[in-house]
Amino acid sequence: MSQKQLKEAFISNLNGTSLLEISVGLSLAPLCLLCRGLLLILYHLHYGKPVSSRKYSLLLDFLVLVSPLLFSCTILSPVLFSMPVILAAFCAGIFSKICSQRNQETRVPFGQVVKEFQQTYLDPKYIPAITVFRVYVNVLTSISILAVDFPQYPRRYAKAETYGTGVMDLGVGAFIFGNALVCPEVRQKSRGTQPKFANLARQFFSIWPLVSLGVGRLLSVKSIEYHEHTSEYGVHWNFFFTLAFVRLAASLLLAIFPKNKSWIVALTLAALYQLILNTTSLKMFLLHGSNGRDSRDGFLDANREGLLSLVGYLAIYLASVQVGLWLLKCRGSVKGWLGALWVLALAVVVLFVSLHVSQAHTDPVSRRMANLSYCLWVVAHCLMLFIFFVATDLTLVFTKLLVKGSSVPCSWSVVRPPNSNKNLGTEAVPVGREDELPHLCLISAINKNQLLFFLLANVMTGAVNILVDTIHSKAAFALCILHLYMFVNCSIMSILHAKNIVLKFW
Repeated sequence: MSQKQLKEAFISNLNGTSLLEISVGLSLAPLCLLCRGLLLILYHLHYGKPVSSRKYSLLLDFLVLVSPLLFSCTILSPVLFSMPVILAAFCAGIFSKICSQRNQETRVPFGQVVKEFQQTYLDPKYIPAITVFRVYVNVLTSISILAVDFPQYPRRYAKAETYGTGVMDLGVGAFIFGNALVCPEVRQKSRGTQPKFANLARQFFSIWPLVSLGVGRLLSVKSIEYHEHTSEYGVHWNFFFTLAFVRLAASLLLAIFPKNKSWIVALTLAALYQLILNTTSLKMFLLHGSNGRDSRDGFLDANREGLLSLVGYLAIYLASVQVGLWLLKCRGSVKGWLGALWVLALAVVVLFVSLHVSQAHTDPVSRRMANLSYCLWVVAHCLMLFIFFVATDLTLVFTKLLVKGSSVPCSWSVVRPPNSNKNLGTEAVPVGREDELPHLCLISAINKNQLLFFLLANVMTGAVNILVDTIHSKAAFALCILHLYMFVNCSIMSILHAKNIVLKFW
């Protein structure tokens, strides 16, 4: 077999992992975020000021926010179930240290802080969990697209061939979900005077970079005979095309149907698509081609997976629009967000029950088809991850109340309650947004140029695969390459952010 065939075989015919393992893995990113926040608060407690060095801030963020995730999907994957326990214990230790040192320096009773926390109002214009969710999906995707070509990345985490729940299968859907959370239909919900099809016109203009990237990827892959997994999207299709057409189709549907009923449209699309798969020959065509022997004749036959799965991804996008609209409802208090967490938790339970019913009576999860089970699975896990991030933010808000003046980049800020001149919690944290040092936050840096970050990750992944025999690499070499790859990408984003450069002109 040629090197190209070896690499294609290396990422083909896989079956995924368990729902439990993926759910446990989802807790790692929020725990890393919590650990970084507590370390920054502890630093402020010791030195009376935030970290002021760009170099040390980037190093801390990379080592705490990125590196553990890289280890978790490579050499530490056999002990994945122990990692959340270890990280949680480490966070508990830091929190205990903060509490013990705080007791020596402040006279505010712990019970009073708890009471202030319950009465605290948070900045309603900025929900950090949305930013962090989108950034972490991008980071995890960037890690996986290169790590999957190394033997240290478990084959069960890679994309499943037909049925199964691989980590990378979830990543594709989560990327769609994260994009919809900040789409124009969500962000401009209050502008009722706009023409009905204004967002659709904007999307026509805004998707051209994605279409261009899709064409560029297609031409480069074909020209250098780069290895590709044909049954993933087809011969000519790729994820950039999927993202572009889903955004355009969603804008069209949201211009026709009420935005606040987008979950009904999403459920109808997913259910009808599943019904057609089960009652017609569409499923056989999608899995085996027009002649039943995996033919690739004609554009539709050659790209059947990418074209037909658009329906499922569109359903995920519309469901996320509904979530985004609901999240942006004014609930500025801690009590309001605790109630929102309860509602989200109930939604996750309902989705998992629906997933069990769907898998039992229709089809197992299939990213290749983007069937009903896949849609339910993606939305359930995305909401679960979002719950973890909100809980992390609330924990950091409480800890900041313990340490006067401390701040954590990309976390909630305490604001004055509406219709009141009294500032609840002023003894603990200043009022206002915590972005005095925006250049010291890796999350903000990546968030400012997310598409560029993803594009650089794809380009560097291709370069590494051309230059390195990844499938025969030793563990130490693989970890060095992966860390260097992620650090270079993160460093470029940090430099651009520090110079306030946003490479977006559409």
